[in-house]
Amino acid sequence: MIKSIMNSGVVTIKLEDTIKKALDIMNKKKINGTPVVNDERKLVGMLVKADIYRFLMEEGHYDTCPVDWVMTKKVITAKEDESIMEVAKRIRENDIIAIPIENKENKVIGIVSVEDLISYFIEKYQD
Repeated sequence: MIKSIMNSGVVTIKLEDTIKKALDIMNKKKINGTPVVNDERKLVGMLVKADIYRFLMEEGHYDTCPVDWVMTKKVITAKEDESIMEVAKRIRENDIIAIPIENKENKVIGIVSVEDLISYFIEKYQD
């Protein structure tokens, strides 16, 4: 199951956070993207640095804007009891670099990146 390889120490951003705060957190934690959650830890979006930088390059856009101006609202997710292969295929088919993992109550409990999957498959299939 995907839960066995997910990073349960997932860094999340709150919907009301500013772009500056989100970028500061991502830089401090050395991550390129993070789920955006509401007060119940339910997923409302995904924020990645590339989208932030594109947004800030446009005139009149500032880092004091809320993250919901920049985040992707339609997020590809996986449930904790899905197979690793199912999730790997979903990541590839949707051309994404990470996927939030939700529990049965739709709360974000972890994240799996392409690097996590590569590490898993190398360990599983090496001679």
